[in-house]
Formats: sequence, structure tokens, C-alpha cells
Amino acid sequence: MIETNCSLKALNTFSIDAKTQILFHLREIKQLVELLPLVKKMRNENKPVLILGAGSNILFCDDFSGLVIKVELLGINISTTANDYILRVGAGENWHQFVTYCIDNDMGGLENLALIPGVMGAAPVQNIGAYGSEFKDFCVALEYIDLETGQLHKLSGDECKFAYRDSIFKQKNMCNALITQVTIKLAKKWQAKNRNVVISEPERLNLSAKKIYDSICQIRAQKLPDPAQTGNAGSFFKNPVVDKKVADKLLNENLGMPYYPQCEDKVKLAAGWLIEKAGLKGRQIGGAAVHQQQALVIINKGNATAQDVINLAELVRQSIKDKFNIELQHEVRFIGKLGETNLAKVIENV
Repeated sequence: MIETNCSLKALNTFSIDAKTQILFHLREIKQLVELLPLVKKMRNENKPVLILGAGSNILFCDDFSGLVIKVELLGINISTTANDYILRVGAGENWHQFVTYCIDNDMGGLENLALIPGVMGAAPVQNIGAYGSEFKDFCVALEYIDLETGQLHKLSGDECKFAYRDSIFKQKNMCNALITQVTIKLAKKWQAKNRNVVISEPERLNLSAKKIYDSICQIRAQKLPDPAQTGNAGSFFKNPVVDKKVADKLLNENLGMPYYPQCEDKVKLAAGWLIEKAGLKGRQIGGAAVHQQQALVIINKGNATAQDVINLAELVRQSIKDKFNIELQHEVRFIGKLGETNLAKVIENV
């Protein structure tokens, strides 16, 4: 189905009102016969093309002057080996609903990633993660269509080059990659991985994937606003990774600061803690505000414009730079009139 000059407000969890020139709903692979010539036409006219999942990690900074492809490919196919469940999942499947489906069918492993908004096809792009687990821990392969050539490609998990909130799909040469299907492997012999998850002592004696799932759903529901009720795109900034010397200096000055050692003398800091420590919880510009319960989240209080969010994000970035000499990078993707952009460029053009 194709729509023209339509609103994207319902298609992004920030609930920012923006329009696109053309919206294409991709629900079946056979629609590529119609989609690929349209993409070619857009390219020939120097108009941008955006692949959109659930819009849960997107900030539309302006009306989009090209083609938005809404990926709605569904389906879950399950096979087994002696030790594992193998699940081939359509890129349009809702991520949390998929996690719930696995838990309900006694296939544990993904419980730490419960209640992360988005769809399956977006999970590898961002390499989503929470509570000590990451998408890369379970992805063994995926398929994508090159919108430029129309060719189907298959990548192994290793070939996806997963890193912290990163993957090969964020590289410029992969801008034409539309993920169609992802293959997930879950071990039949389940092992708990419950870092930073509060589990009561009685529950630990008979721990299960379902108990961790329930605990994480409760924690996330308490800490993070529901996009269906309050517009937001989840964690707005990445947790910064800094040199150990820098982290140690900050820790000496701020006892109790979250501190997560990484490899090669690097330490990951908690962006939410830095923002809270800078006194920014509840700070508001226009209809955008730093969330009172979780400073890592910027919310739409009901009437926020894209510029409100941009101005608040810049205030947060500059405040952390001034107070801690740490440069925060936004996790949310900024989409301008002509395609992907970033906070620095948007501020520069104001």
C-alpha cells in the first residue's frame, strides 16, 4: 500500500508531527517488484529513502522529502537441533511481543531484553541491549535486500560486526540494506544472566527465565515511560566509554558513581547518572522535558515540537560537557528533510 503526503506522527514513538512525501507499507516480499522501481525513481530525483520499523529510536527533525518504507514483514518459523531452538523471524515482528512469545513457549534467553520497544529488523541495526545481554548474543544470521540492486544477501552474526549500540548497518555503504528476516538461536539448556536485576532470595532458589522476565518488565515499567502514554524514544544518549584515567578521576570526585570496566583500559559510565548529577532531571524546553524518573529519557509532554527536543538535547549535551568534560553521543537517530543527520548538524543549521 502506498500513501502520499501523510503524517508520521503515529509511526514514531516520540509522537512528533512530521509528514513524508511517500509512505510504502512493505507487508510481503512480493511487493519488492513495486518497491524497487519506486526506490530507483527516488534516487534519480535525488530524494531520500528511509527504512522505518516501529519508529522507536527516531526523531523526525523536519518533514521528510522522500520515501519512507514501513517494514511490516511478519512470521515466526521454529526448528530445533539437539541443543538449540532456531527461530527465523520476520523483520516487522514486534520485539517485545516476540520475547514474550519465546518466554510463554519455554524458550528462555531473551528475558533480559524484554520491554525494549521496536521491531525485529531494527534490533540488529542498533544491537539492542539491557541488563548484561545484547542482541548479538543470540543472532546467528539475517537476510537483507539491497534496495539499489534488488539482490538478497545473507550475513552471519559475526559478519554483522556488532558492537556497543552499533553494527555494520550503520555504515554508509549499507544505507540500502533493508533487513527482511533474522535468525535467532536460543539454547535449550537455559542459564540465567541477571546482572543488575533485583531478584528476591526465595525466587533465586528456583530461578527461571519467566521470573527474570517478570522482574525486568516491572523494573522497566517503573523507570521508563510507556510510549503509548508519553511520547519518547527510550534512552536518548549512549553511555559514554572513556579512558580509565578519566573515569578514575571522576570516581574520586564523585563517590558512588556507576563505573563499568571495559577492555583496553576503558570504562563505561552511566549517561543517566551524569545527567541527573548535572541537575537536569525535569528540565523542560517547550513541550520536551528530561524525564523525572529516568534522566536518560527525553519525553514529549504532549505538544513538543522537534525543535523543542533538539534544543533540550543540546542543553543536556553542553551541560555534561561543561560539568564533566565528557561528550555525550545521542543514541536516537536524527532524521532531517533529506535523511539521516545528527544533533551537531541540526544545531549548526538553526
